[in-house]
Amino acid sequence: MGNTAVVVGGGIGGLAAATGLRRIGWEVTVVERAPVLGDAGAGISLAANGLRALDELGVGDAVRDASRGQYSGGTRTSQGVWLARMDGWALERAVGTPIMGIPRSTLHRLLRDCLPAESLLIGSTADWVDQPDPGTVRVGCGETVLEADLVVAADGIGSRTRRHLFPAHPGPVYSGSTVLRALTEQAVDLSTDFELTWGHGTEFGHIALHDGRAEWHAVLNLPAGTRFADPLGELRRRLHAWHDPVPALLDATRPTAVLHHDVDELRTPLPSYGVGRIALLGDAAHAMTPHLGQGACQALEDAVTLAAALATEGTVTAALARYDAERRPRSQTVARAARRAGRMGQQLSHPLAVALRNTAMRLTPSRTATRMILRHHTWIPPQLG
Repeated sequence: MGNTAVVVGGGIGGLAAATGLRRIGWEVTVVERAPVLGDAGAGISLAANGLRALDELGVGDAVRDASRGQYSGGTRTSQGVWLARMDGWALERAVGTPIMGIPRSTLHRLLRDCLPAESLLIGSTADWVDQPDPGTVRVGCGETVLEADLVVAADGIGSRTRRHLFPAHPGPVYSGSTVLRALTEQAVDLSTDFELTWGHGTEFGHIALHDGRAEWHAVLNLPAGTRFADPLGELRRRLHAWHDPVPALLDATRPTAVLHHDVDELRTPLPSYGVGRIALLGDAAHAMTPHLGQGACQALEDAVTLAAALATEGTVTAALARYDAERRPRSQTVARAARRAGRMGQQLSHPLAVALRNTAMRLTPSRTATRMILRHHTWIPPQLG
């Protein structure tokens, strides 16, 4: 019998981890508590590092075919004044690809299609994880106990497994921002592929998608737990005077399509991503704010790095030590950078601070801005064969 793994969590990170493990010959079971796997959500941006990871997982071409390159756009004020232009062609010349926009549900489906249906344990909750001896780890799912050589905890920002491994860790905290987002119901006539617009403590952005629709998001500085009886109407009220295409994107959206989530993060870094035969991955390990668009890309990096370590190291313990050494410094650095980007971008609200930030952005050469973006995109994955 070959090596076996249980992946707790059937989101993008969990499915990517399962795909990577299968590519190196492991038998994998994915445990997901949701009754239906994640064909929901809005859109997602994939930078070069995430796309390279998907190449190693065998789905890069399919993802590109379903995506739209983000070549034109940039950052504006609420009146429409450009602060910085995005040059997707410069990114493509530097790292081989622009940022690509794809519906989250499409990426999820493409990863799920890599796995046999019998490996997906849907509608089942991982109630507990334990390591009864140095060579075994077990996962309890109701009356079923799964025994494996490895458990990958990809169970999100509220990870039960992380709480079990690090009971003294403070866990996720509210970032100060809440996000509303949706996909438009029909195609929208857009002059750019990607835009961010900054007001005072408010951001609105869009990603143009392959089929002509768009993903949009609105990030607001609000107390945790704030909810609106009519989210779409509230955004129309707040953003009615903002430049085109902000009103048009809201008008192209069904009220029931709007998702609303508080933005939490793991502000206190974990001391390790591997304990015994349990690996933490994705948001369970390093949940970050969305201000760099790197959350999913970092989870994809995790998945490939973990599979490569397991393929080349002699023991699971050695592989998890290598995984931790390679992933923890980088992902925690990206998380800190995302937090800083939010504080200097969307979360900035004082009029004087906003004016100074806007002036600095207008004076920053485009080459300098491109280099700042590339800092996180140039990761090269280990090869899975």
